[in-house]
Amino acid sequence: MRAARLIHLLLLLQSRGSMTAAELAETLEVSERTVGRDVLALSEAGIPVYAEHGRVGGYRLIGGYRTRLTGLGRDEAEALFLSGVPDDLRAMGLADAGPAARLKVSAALLPELSDDPATAAQRFHLDAPGWWQEPPTPALLPQLAAVCDPADGVG
Repeated sequence: MRAARLIHLLLLLQSRGSMTAAELAETLEVSERTVGRDVLALSEAGIPVYAEHGRVGGYRLIGGYRTRLTGLGRDEAEALFLSGVPDDLRAMGLADAGPAARLKVSAALLPELSDDPATAAQRFHLDAPGWWQEPPTPALLPQLAAVCDPADGVG
């Protein structure tokens, strides 16, 4: 759990440039004290992260540091294709994988392109279900998604 949180923290700093302890704590759902310990652990592991104090301070990575920890997992790759349909992600048990996939894609972008996904997300809205009615949710969709493997040729 901590390793995943450290990677998440690193990817957040890489994609956003700078974040306060409060912002990181809220995003990672931990205390600010835990954020401080995690930043210290990253620093001790050789990640060039530092804290800048003051009104516009926060945690940053030194000099455009980039990590290659951006490979997508299978759930995240599947979620990426459904990222515009949050209800479908939830129905398939992939609600947490969508934000993780988007964060990894943002972290993999060059700094000059890092605002493009956020801008695109603000401009487009996919309203897939029919209007004025609640779409039926297939009862076995999460179980089917869990056992369906594209390598088997099923699906």
